[in-house]
Amino acid sequence: MNQLRTTNLLLSIIVIPLVFYLLKTLSFIFIPLIFSMFIALLFLPIMRWLSRKSIPKPISIVLVILLIVAGLKIGVELIKVSGREILNSETEFFVKAEEKFDDLLLTAQETFGIEVDSKESFFKKFIHEETIGVTLNFLQKTLTMILMTVFFVVLWLAESINIQKVMNNTLLKLKHTSVKTFIRIENDLIKFVKVKFAVSLATGIGTGLACFFFDVSFPIFWGLFAFLINFVQMVGSIVTVVLLSAFAFIELDPTSILFFFIVSITGVQVLFGSILEPIFMGKSFSLNVITVLVMLMLWGYIWGVAGLILAIPITVVLKILLEQFDNTKVIANLLSGKT
Repeated sequence: MNQLRTTNLLLSIIVIPLVFYLLKTLSFIFIPLIFSMFIALLFLPIMRWLSRKSIPKPISIVLVILLIVAGLKIGVELIKVSGREILNSETEFFVKAEEKFDDLLLTAQETFGIEVDSKESFFKKFIHEETIGVTLNFLQKTLTMILMTVFFVVLWLAESINIQKVMNNTLLKLKHTSVKTFIRIENDLIKFVKVKFAVSLATGIGTGLACFFFDVSFPIFWGLFAFLINFVQMVGSIVTVVLLSAFAFIELDPTSILFFFIVSITGVQVLFGSILEPIFMGKSFSLNVITVLVMLMLWGYIWGVAGLILAIPITVVLKILLEQFDNTKVIANLLSGKT
């Protein structure tokens, strides 16, 4: 018995790093696959409702795809609005930005002994052919993943890949248990996305209003940015506060106005992200803060930005699956912070 336990332990030590290596190496497949699975789970209740109305499955899939396209269309229009806001802005902001940059560049030269002949030569150090190549490569990979995600969404919705059957045939083995677990995963993920979307929307609106009241340029852009980046758990709110504070430093003099603006946007992040979001999520969905940080670092290292977005949903699914087995309930309790 002890030899068998030791063998299983050694196999786990070998297999787990291999699995993570494959996840990182084959990220171009797994990222759109996981993204599409979560998207399909969100629209499965609509698919069931349409099925009860005796609507053929191909038509139901087309309707769901149209809903997704409509959502993307709204997002694109918002990006266009924020882009026009920046392009149509007065030149006063750019004059202030140039003056502040000159002051910072002069301070850097005096403090660190950096010799820069001109601003153009300074920017040339960061903008060159390799940077442009990396950007184009990133855009190409992003477009490829979007197309693959759409393809996988269609497969999930058409039930060419049935999640519940996969769990029944691989992990849980019992139909009743697999159905019960699948329903819980579906309900928890839908709840997570609804709450996260509502909190992110409120955060974006609050951030945009703060920019508007304190007369910081581009409130629509910053509101949209805060909404999108807030889907990255914990890290997103920090990025918003840091970048927006640095941006406001250009326009607002370092007085009490700048201080109160930073306090305002920090308060928005704390109110919606640290207070209201945990309340709306509920106790059943709680995850240990240490677990969240570890998972963010792990999946961020494996899949980059996509990993940061998917880290919490993946952790929730893992926690629910681990709760189904007596031997792994201890790990599930550790993930949720229970003793």
